Amino acid sequence: MADLKSSRILVTPTSYAKTDPRLRIGLESLVGEVIYNTLGRPLTSEEVKSMLPGCDGYIAGVDAIDRNALEGADRLKVIARYGVGVDNIDLEAAREKGIIVTNTPGANAVSVAELTVGLMIALARRMIEAVSATRAGEWPRLMGTSLEGKEIGLLGLGAVGKQVARRLQGFDCTIIAYDPVPDLEFAQKHGVEIIPQADVVRRADFLSLHLPLLPETRGMVNAEFIAQMKRGAFLINTARGELVDEQALLEALQSGHLRGAALDTFAKQPPDPDNPLLALPQVIATPLMGAHADSATNAMGWAALRACLAVLSGEEPANRVI
Repeated sequence: MADLKSSRILVTPTSYAKTDPRLRIGLESLVGEVIYNTLGRPLTSEEVKSMLPGCDGYIAGVDAIDRNALEGADRLKVIARYGVGVDNIDLEAAREKGIIVTNTPGANAVSVAELTVGLMIALARRMIEAVSATRAGEWPRLMGTSLEGKEIGLLGLGAVGKQVARRLQGFDCTIIAYDPVPDLEFAQKHGVEIIPQADVVRRADFLSLHLPLLPETRGMVNAEFIAQMKRGAFLINTARGELVDEQALLEALQSGHLRGAALDTFAKQPPDPDNPLLALPQVIATPLMGAHADSATNAMGWAALRACLAVLSGEEPANRVI
């Protein structure tokens, strides 16, 4: 057990305490020293490695926390992930060092779901094109698509998928979903039709990704996958950029097989400025902003803070991953 007043904590999420200063004040009053990420972006492996020596706790964003980074962890007891995904953490290397890893499942679900529905509407009504044209002095008659009467496919009906389904209730659309371990009670209560993944892909007018990044899901949205999608369908990804083969998506959009895509995440983040997807008018690209809302950042901050302090106090933390 560490003495909290002698503990040193590294905090790297760029949105930590931005909308609730009590997170910063509370942490600083309880521990000996807090080191913050002042770069305004996630840290590289080498940057993490250089900052970890002497740290007992680590409230972590989406930094590269690989084996190399953890070589600098000479005193580290806990990595309290500020968010749900832990694919940026080498869990085996952490386990070897006896480092506990936690996350904050569900804390940003509402925020990500709201963005997801917003992106669906923006794609359907061609809002980005309309705004750009109007600002340029044009007054185009752009034909949009209604969500009413369409089939909305959700791949993943976990915390975020469920919140998306709840928010789609008033759009008079059909919600179809696949999940490896579906919550049938939720699905029945909210009118969600649970069907095999292949059927969701084939039927959906709007296909939204809400699956975790695993070996079996990495690159799953490839050319073969997209070929099974309905011609003229839309793809929305607010989950993980690595789920999508970006070259296959580009070709499907250029050929007209897919009508549009909204991407809040890319395989490389930020994407290169010359990434050809960014040049397509039918693509909406946002900068990983799904969790960047006051309710989500506050919930993630408090959950990560409590987990970090619990471990350093010799207690079992909530949402332990390893």
